Parts: sequence; structure tokens; C-alpha cells
Amino acid sequence: MTKSVYSLLLSDAVVSALDRQAYEMNTSRSALANQILAEHLSYVTPEKRLHDVFSAMENLLSEVYGFQLMLQPSDSMLSLRTALDYKYNPSVRYSVELNKSDAPSGRIKAVLRSQNGDLLSVFSRFFRLWDGVEKQFCGDVQSETSDGKYVREIGGLRGRELSPSELGEYISGYLKLLDGSLKLFFSLLSSPEEAAKRIKLAYEDFIRDEKEVLL
Repeated sequence: MTKSVYSLLLSDAVVSALDRQAYEMNTSRSALANQILAEHLSYVTPEKRLHDVFSAMENLLSEVYGFQLMLQPSDSMLSLRTALDYKYNPSVRYSVELNKSDAPSGRIKAVLRSQNGDLLSVFSRFFRLWDGVEKQFCGDVQSETSDGKYVREIGGLRGRELSPSELGEYISGYLKLLDGSLKLFFSLLSSPEEAAKRIKLAYEDFIRDEKEVLL
């Protein structure tokens, strides 16, 4: 959303009250004034949209066994972690970063906290499989896999426009599918063809139920 500089004539008392509240909220005077005006005018700012998306995700994912929500480094990111049922229970950190725009865009990351070469190799094999499944159902998915890291771009949604709560629900469902598929892959290392078949079926069920596709 474009921002410009405007001159407003305000009373000193109002500005002082605005500054006190901005300080308590750890934000700027301009950001708080913009938020207050938007709420009064029933206008949903990109910042408010992100807040509502992440609030919906926190409510849904906090109830999922194995997921642990983490302190958020910014208001445009949500992070959580889980553990793999593998040697020493290595942790995987997922993060969702959304851009402050009207259309949903950003990226989803999965990072494996390990230096074990064999583990990193299995992790990469899973995401090469995942990438192939996504491209089969979604087309041109922008993603990148490196040692212990997977990044998947979100360019938008193919389907009807979603409200913030619906978008939060969709991305939460996607993360649960991704994490469940990753853990299934690790549990079937001796049967990679069976793992691939079940992951493909799970992905197909997900997009059939949701009727939207993350691009």
C-alpha cells in the first residue's frame, strides 16, 4: 500500500496521547495513527490483514500435536517447529512470511536443524519428491531446495478470493499436510514408492477439499 506525507492540524494533547500509546505498543506515531484511522473508517490495511491471517493460524496450529509456536521476529512472519522421529529427534522449523500487499504473496520455508549428512540427504530427497507432486497438481511452483532448507514462493491463490481467516486456515492446512508428509516419508524410508504414493494421494485430497491452489 502506497504511503505519502500529509500535513494535519492536531491538538498537542491528542498527539501526546498518541505518542504514549505508540510507545506502549512499540510502534511509531504514524503507524498507530494510520491504524486508528483505518479502523474508524472500516478499512482493512495490509498490516491488519496479516495480523488476522497469523492470528487464525496461531489458533489452528496451537492445537496440532507436535507443533510448537515460536516467538515471532516480525509482524509479517509466523514461525513454528516440530521434531522428526529420527536419531536424536532433529527439529524442523517452518516459517511463513507474507508481504504487506492486498494479494497473498510471500514464502514458506522449512529448515532442518542438523549437521548430519545422511539426515540432510533424506530431507532433500523428500522435498524433491514434494516439489514434483506440487508441480503435477499446481503447475509452475517456484521453489528451491538446498542442504537442510526448502523455500517455496507464494505468488497467490488460484480460486476465489479468501478472507484473512480463510487464508490462515488454508496455509495452516498446507503446513499440516507438508509436515505430515515429511514425517510419513521418514517413517517409510525402506519403502520409498509406498511413501510417494501416499503423499501424492494426501496432496490430491487436500486440494480437492480446499478447492483453491497455492501458487
